[in-house]
Amino acid sequence: MSGLRRFVLKRLLLTIPILWGVSVITFALVYLTPGDPVDLMTSLNPNISPAQEAALRERYGLNDPVYERYFDWMINALQGDFGRVYQTNRDVSDLVVERIPPTAALGLFGWAFGLIIAIPTGIYAAVKKDELADDVSRFVALFGISIPNFWLGLMLILIGALWLGWWPVLAPREPLYHPKMLWYLVLPGLTIGTASSAVLMRIMRSSMSEELNKEYVTAARAKGLPERTVILKHVLRNSLISVATVAAFLTANILAGSVVVEQVFNWPGLGRELVEAALDREVNLIMAITLFVGFVIIVMNLIADIVYAILDPRIRYD
Repeated sequence: MSGLRRFVLKRLLLTIPILWGVSVITFALVYLTPGDPVDLMTSLNPNISPAQEAALRERYGLNDPVYERYFDWMINALQGDFGRVYQTNRDVSDLVVERIPPTAALGLFGWAFGLIIAIPTGIYAAVKKDELADDVSRFVALFGISIPNFWLGLMLILIGALWLGWWPVLAPREPLYHPKMLWYLVLPGLTIGTASSAVLMRIMRSSMSEELNKEYVTAARAKGLPERTVILKHVLRNSLISVATVAAFLTANILAGSVVVEQVFNWPGLGRELVEAALDREVNLIMAITLFVGFVIIVMNLIADIVYAILDPRIRYD
């Protein structure tokens, strides 16, 4: 078995204890907070009698010790059953699957926006190092990294939807595959991709600057190669190693940012569903979304390491 295959297998096996740890911590945190789903139901519907309240607690296993509840949940989850939503009695797995495409579309839009802006801007800043263009790109990058997602989202709604009237204020009602949804994606996609774009821009600029100072670049220039060929054919490939690695790691930031961005734009994805589940004390839904997000982050980190090895064949995982 090659070093890379052995490394991939080890990382996949390591996923099991990591996800188990995530499930334990999440379950404990949810049950350490005061109140439960039945308390919420009775507060919303005062007509629920004490007998009905007791029956609901027995039905949902809320009278059992926490460790028994977690054990039951884990056994069911290992069999692919993540339970049902208390308030609507919907299957949790169906609801999560339904919310994945909107979040994936938003994440891909933000990720693509980050790369499209960051790579050419980072190259230009490196070529124009210590000139005005480099200073401007540094200021823009710092601004993009510093600005909070929720504030940027609100400003884009204010300018793009209320002042200019180019984007709708209300949440999208069309199905995700409808062409109109591309227009709906613009503002939340820009919001979620801005910070990633700023980080990638600085990494691209730093990596390019380092490569431009190496001897092979001096040799290529001494041979009379055009500067465009030196940069695009020789320097860019080596510079993209760092960018590709960090771009995959930034998936975690994009997923984490989707919780805020989806709430600001009322986007029907996993992030908004997680916030509503936390408010409604929907334990099964919180656990399913958290585990799914954790799994995606682990897989993306693994892909980052594999891409790193492919771009630089000198790297081995023996």
